[in-house]
Amino acid sequence: MALNPYEVLGVREDATDEEIKRAYRELVKKYHPDQYRDNPLAKLAEEKLREINEAYDMIMKQRASRSQYSQRQYNDYSSSRTSSNSYSGYAGSDFFNRVRYNISNGNLKTAEDMLNSSSTRNAEWYFLKGLIFLRKGWQDEAYHYIQTAVNMDPRNFEYRSTLNRINMAYNQRWQGGYGRRTTEDDICTMCQCLICSDCCCECMGGDLISCC
Repeated sequence: MALNPYEVLGVREDATDEEIKRAYRELVKKYHPDQYRDNPLAKLAEEKLREINEAYDMIMKQRASRSQYSQRQYNDYSSSRTSSNSYSGYAGSDFFNRVRYNISNGNLKTAEDMLNSSSTRNAEWYFLKGLIFLRKGWQDEAYHYIQTAVNMDPRNFEYRSTLNRINMAYNQRWQGGYGRRTTEDDICTMCQCLICSDCCCECMGGDLISCC
């Protein structure tokens, strides 16, 4: 076809797909054979309609081809970013799976570098950051980050169960072997020790607490 297909449809080359489709429908309606029954211009209308159809098909094929090419370029670009370990701004499920893999294999620095390079700070990011601190033995930091993850996604069972395990470990460490952590118990124990000590001193002729 010698003519520019956009000129045939009467649209600009930067027209949207919807504008092109609207112009095409209007021209088809205008030159439809039903409009030229028993009309000496019927042959010309038929040729014009064929020209319109060819122009429309050409435009749509060109745009589809460009769209596929752009998609391939985007996919190639995304693959190159992933393979070159450029994690900045990317925080998809595959990214977090690789962070988890590094944590489970003891590659804590690699996992932490990956998280630090990501601009996304969602619940999974805070949880994995907390796991890294937990593996390092930094209980307070781990608790802070995992608590943040629970606050952001309270329905996540993994986050809540991990936080509960940290709380249980903390309680056991606080209680020690006696199973007590209350202030009242500590005061009672102190008083018992003082009374026993005073009794021992009195038996030996001394006096630890003069009022007793």
